[in-house]
Order: sequence, then structure tokens, then C-alpha cells
Amino acid sequence: QVQLVESGGGLVQPGGSLRLSCAASGFTFSNYGMSWYRQAPGKERELVASISTLGGSRNYADSVKGRFTISRDNAKNTVSLQMNSLKPGDTAVYYCKASYIDVWGQGTQVTVSS
Repeated sequence: QVQLVESGGGLVQPGGSLRLSCAASGFTFSNYGMSWYRQAPGKERELVASISTLGGSRNYADSVKGRFTISRDNAKNTVSLQMNSLKPGDTAVYYCKASYIDVWGQGTQVTVSS
């Protein structure tokens, strides 16, 4: 079955960096666009970044543009999110998701605080 396992979250000070990873299995990874979402306490889940099947097209939410970079490795069935210049407003649980597949992983907590 489809599985998505996120990792790499943690506690970081404002201005710091984290790199999130998502390991995918149970489907042909290279055939699907991938996205990162996040959900902060009391807020709806929001789309953060997306990447096309071969990585040639990437899109970002305005709030993270210029600070976050999404990438993928189709040989390893992984998608990553490099997060730089983190702000307290980036605090959330981060999830990866495959396009058109309604499966979510457990997420990884990112907390930005001094």
C-alpha cells in the first residue's frame, strides 16, 4: 500500500535551517508530482511547495518563496524540502503528498523558536 514517511523536523532558532525528507513506497514514484503541505495549530493545512514528476517544474507558496527549496530523487523515491531563514510562522507539522493519491503520512513537527 502507499506509504509516506516524513522525517527531519525539530526545534530550530529563527534564522536557522532544516532539511525535511519524505520516503515514498507502494506506488510508481516517478509518475507522480509531489508536494509538501503544513498545518499549524488551529489553522487549515496549506500547500507549501510542489514539484513535477521529473523536477523540471517547482512552485512555492508566497510565504516561503526564496527561503524553501523542494527537490526529489526518483532513484531513491524521496522528496525533500530544504528550509532556510526559518521564521516562527513556519512552525507547523509538515507532510508530503503525492498528486492524486489521497494518502498522508504522520508528518514531521517543525518548531521555530528562540
